[in-house]
Amino acid sequence: MTIASLRLGMAAVVAAVLTACSTAPPEPPYSAPAPLPVPPAALPGVPPIAQSGSRWIPVPWQELPGLDEDALHEAWNAWVRSCERPHPAFQSLCPQVRRLSIGTAQEQRAFLFARFQPYRVEAASGNADGLLTGYYEPELNAMRLPSAGYNVPLYSPPASLGARKPWYSRQQIDTLPEAQAALQGRAIAWVADPIEALVLHIQGSGRLRITEPDGRVRLVRLAFAGTNDHPYRSVGRWLLDQGLIRDASWPGIQAWIGQNPQRVQELLWSNPRYVFFKEEPLQGLDAEFGPRGAQGVALTPGRSIAVDRQSIPYGTPVWMASSGPTGQIQRLVMAQDTGSAIVGAVRADYFTGWGTQAGDIAGRLKQNLRLWVLWPR
Repeated sequence: MTIASLRLGMAAVVAAVLTACSTAPPEPPYSAPAPLPVPPAALPGVPPIAQSGSRWIPVPWQELPGLDEDALHEAWNAWVRSCERPHPAFQSLCPQVRRLSIGTAQEQRAFLFARFQPYRVEAASGNADGLLTGYYEPELNAMRLPSAGYNVPLYSPPASLGARKPWYSRQQIDTLPEAQAALQGRAIAWVADPIEALVLHIQGSGRLRITEPDGRVRLVRLAFAGTNDHPYRSVGRWLLDQGLIRDASWPGIQAWIGQNPQRVQELLWSNPRYVFFKEEPLQGLDAEFGPRGAQGVALTPGRSIAVDRQSIPYGTPVWMASSGPTGQIQRLVMAQDTGSAIVGAVRADYFTGWGTQAGDIAGRLKQNLRLWVLWPR
């Protein structure tokens, strides 16, 4: 399944429900769909915009690839979320954004063309090419209390986290009695696989199907609550540097782990960064969206990206175009998150959702990228 064919459940369901609830009478079965609005030419004399980490070059709408093919209503759910904590430049537009969540494709496109100017994002050198990767929410089985087979803890922040910087490294947490004493009683849950726990640390949040002491099974979210302030080191890079693998995708890393189980602890300790979590309930509509990103709003699968904040402000609508081994993506997304590895003018991490399928896509996604920001006229 390619990214291009991915149709993300919640966005489509919400859009369908909202459309079904519209009071507008249905068109007769014989009427042809209204033509899409024609994109206007770029405004004459529009200057570039300089950001601290990039420069934006004004372009005509026709430069955006796949403009007439995207299902904009799917992106609108993410845009409405951004309006919960809007960037000042977009705040006055949010009432119209909310109204258009049940608008037609023609109305949504007309709004974009009338109110926004597209800008191609470039590095200071003029390079408009960058890198797209993916991230997701892992889903893990867990126990509230340690038991046979479930002995890998997931911790909430220790009381001494702010007093000691950096806090203990991953290896020290596993080996030093003083670090283990500081974490006594801080385990939220216990999982079976240390590699799955590492993936949860790398992604920064996840979902647990957690078995309580009385046997009840609950779905909860573990959200990011802090780190030990050590730098993130890629386990894939560690394997590459030692000449142990040639394929640093997550499937390639998993293949090496399967062949070298005796070196798993060494692999884990190669990344000194350790993440602490907080537990959040996960039910109703919240379960159909991702965790809150750096903007402070819930992420929408397939329509939220993490960016370098020095290049693109949170809450900015962005046209994204990428093609490569994983598939072709040409769509409207929202800049709603960031990450320690997301650095550079044309750099994005694409939120693919949660679970095994989303993880497979995110783990394989590493391909070229071009970005255009849509900024109010």
